[in-house]
Amino acid sequence: MPSIEIYTQDWCPYCVRAKQVLDRKGAAYKEIDAPGGSAARREARERSGGRTSVPQIFIGGQHIGGCDDLLDLDRAGKLDSLLKAA
Repeated sequence: MPSIEIYTQDWCPYCVRAKQVLDRKGAAYKEIDAPGGSAARREARERSGGRTSVPQIFIGGQHIGGCDDLLDLDRAGKLDSLLKAA
């Protein structure tokens, strides 16, 4: 399974939802606390091409997007193959 990184912050319902999807899939991920104004948030913005919201999700180093993007991949049947990619 490829490495998964998810930038989050407390009290973010979209972060919770994205983690629930990954948990349901049995995917191990590294959660990075990225509150507004933090170095981690700046890193997430740089890695994501300027996106300022959380969560920002990376699978195998590839930027997936946020919660809605993750859900769209799942609905389209593409998330499982991404999670299984070597």
